[in-house]
Amino acid sequence: MSSLDKKAFESLFREYFPYLCSFAKKYVDDADECKDIVHNVFLNLWQKREEIHTDSSLKSYLFRSAHNRCLNHIRDSKKIVSHELPVDERLVQDFIDSNDYLEQSELEMKVKKSIDQLPEKCRRVFVLSRFHDKKYSEIAAELNVSVKAVEAQMTKALKILREQLIDYLILLMFFTISFIGL
Repeated sequence: MSSLDKKAFESLFREYFPYLCSFAKKYVDDADECKDIVHNVFLNLWQKREEIHTDSSLKSYLFRSAHNRCLNHIRDSKKIVSHELPVDERLVQDFIDSNDYLEQSELEMKVKKSIDQLPEKCRRVFVLSRFHDKKYSEIAAELNVSVKAVEAQMTKALKILREQLIDYLILLMFFTISFIGL
């Protein structure tokens, strides 16, 4: 392979680099890592161009080298992970659960406080609708007002709560999703 000059090497690189990257992607999920692996295949080929003798085609040599480097990368990645400090999964889960509980408690307190601060009519309509599962017509009959008045009070209550709880909206969505199990 000593006949591999700079021009032939560049041509080989341009032709096979994208194919070797696609090939490496089958083994290594990170595209940047794949490019690094293939660059190293070509770097090794260039550095050892005088020493490397292959009976098979150069194409086979490149793909075999890429394959071996991918396997080495996978092996080395596993070594790095296994040398990390052992983690007690129960302690991690307890920490997450305690943080979730604190965030949920904080959220519940903020929601309760916001509901308590609603104007009297809004609060009554909101509580009857959301906590007692009453229909607007039932609320209207109980409070001796029209359904339109109930709708107006509910709209007002929701607007006020949205404004007061905007900072907690993400937490509220998270707990709602966690609660319904998505």
